[in-house]
Amino acid sequence: MNRQERKVVGASAIGTAFEWYDFFLYGALVPVIGSKFFGEYSESAQTVFALLTFAAGFIVRPIGAVVFARLTDQVGRKVVFLITLILMGVSTVAVGLLPTSEQIGILAPILLVTCRILQGLAVSGEFGAAVTYVSEYAPPRARGYFVGWLTGTTALAFSLSVAVQLVVEGIVGTGSYNEWGWRIPFLIAVVPLALSVWIRASLHESPLFQQMKANNDTAKAPLREAFSSKARVRMIVIVFIMASAQSFIGYVSTVYMLTVMKTNLGIDSFTVNAMYLVVMLAGFFLCIGACRLSDRVGRRPVIFAGLGLAAVLMFPLVNSINSTANPELARAQDQTSVTLAADPSTCSFQFSPAGTAAFTSDCDVAREALQSNSVLFDRVDAAGGPTTVTVGDTTVTASPTFEDDLLGALTAAGYPIDGSTEAILIEGVGDLFDARILAVMGLLLFLVLFAQMAQGPASVTMVEVFPTRIRATALSLPYQLGVCFFGGLLPATMVAIGAEVGSFTTALWYPVIAMGLGVLVLYFTLPETRGVDLATVTIKGDTAPIPEPTLQES
Repeated sequence: MNRQERKVVGASAIGTAFEWYDFFLYGALVPVIGSKFFGEYSESAQTVFALLTFAAGFIVRPIGAVVFARLTDQVGRKVVFLITLILMGVSTVAVGLLPTSEQIGILAPILLVTCRILQGLAVSGEFGAAVTYVSEYAPPRARGYFVGWLTGTTALAFSLSVAVQLVVEGIVGTGSYNEWGWRIPFLIAVVPLALSVWIRASLHESPLFQQMKANNDTAKAPLREAFSSKARVRMIVIVFIMASAQSFIGYVSTVYMLTVMKTNLGIDSFTVNAMYLVVMLAGFFLCIGACRLSDRVGRRPVIFAGLGLAAVLMFPLVNSINSTANPELARAQDQTSVTLAADPSTCSFQFSPAGTAAFTSDCDVAREALQSNSVLFDRVDAAGGPTTVTVGDTTVTASPTFEDDLLGALTAAGYPIDGSTEAILIEGVGDLFDARILAVMGLLLFLVLFAQMAQGPASVTMVEVFPTRIRATALSLPYQLGVCFFGGLLPATMVAIGAEVGSFTTALWYPVIAMGLGVLVLYFTLPETRGVDLATVTIKGDTAPIPEPTLQES
């Protein structure tokens, strides 16, 4: 890169990293957020409401894509850069200043949801503007490499958000952190906000957009033009499938595994966060490498390799993480068969947003005990009969002491009910070099590698299949729709599947099948775009006329 190119890529990447830092920060603070803004509900309901608020940032992303992508194609890439950056920064700092529900009641969660919606709108507008801007500046032979620095900031920001929390908690102490220190990571966002705005304000508009503006060739209705022909609609659908497929491995490798390790595998929260700090930092450079590789061998081979390897190796990798991270739990799961037999009518779907429902049936009590202790079990319908749980050769029948009897049987079978003494644990920097810690981080790194192989080159491909007039709009909407429905909702969906069938690993079939179908469809539909001239991009079979400017518009 020359000096100007380094400035463009650096300024874009810094701003994007800051926006994703803010977006991920909330997700890692869900337990604290729940207690502060939904304190009048039960502990489980607090988590549910906090997660629903987190999901609000995903639900509005398609809306943000439509609004900001239109501005990106009509007004300019740089303007949207600054708008989304300021919107994200202000809403993030506001979260750190919000009064809690104990102080102002119902108004506190309302303000929190408002801030979260603004964050979702900002990050959705950022993607289309940033990836379009950098791509239009980059030379064709190194476009993937340039965009890789931008796309990789997602992993970098995830790592940064975890690092800031660990540092702040270490300085103020866990008690103070849960009381008031959680605000600090939000408030210090004002520093990178000011720096990013200052750097981005000095950038020039994309050369391709400047030329299009000078020729009075900007789209008057980008969204309508994007859907103006069957060929364009077909390409939008292809991008939607590609975005959805890559989001599966992206969120399995991060949010889902982060949750599973802390809950199902019983790993200490600090240990998981510390490992992910290192793994996601490496993921930043893996994304750059994957994008650079796509400049040499093509986008399709790298994308298909990432999705294909993820689908084939998902089960072996996750099972290996399970057995390495907590051998005691893994032995119990392998050596002891557990079967829950109950009348289906007595088994409730255990979800209560208001926190008022009580799950007290024998089936519900058994499922709660099994799930909370990471027990893998099979379900058998026993219509009209009593609820029983068979643990190995021992059968526990519903009674007034059902839960205690069940926990006793599980303990006798080898399940670490009171906590495992063999689970990996990081208590100091030196523990990062423990053989088992390194092994788990290595296994996680494979999942992250597959995610970066799919995500990085996919971002470049989305830019390269649409003409300049509608580029930001045409790529942003299908991308955000795919991430919203199949990325943001993926962890919750997989947790629900695992709880229902009695095995969190069984839930992996959902992303595995989805990625397999995605690769199959994309193999026959996705064009190879490496090295295309962005100024002359056309969609195969597109016959939609380009609207001519009127005299008044001229």
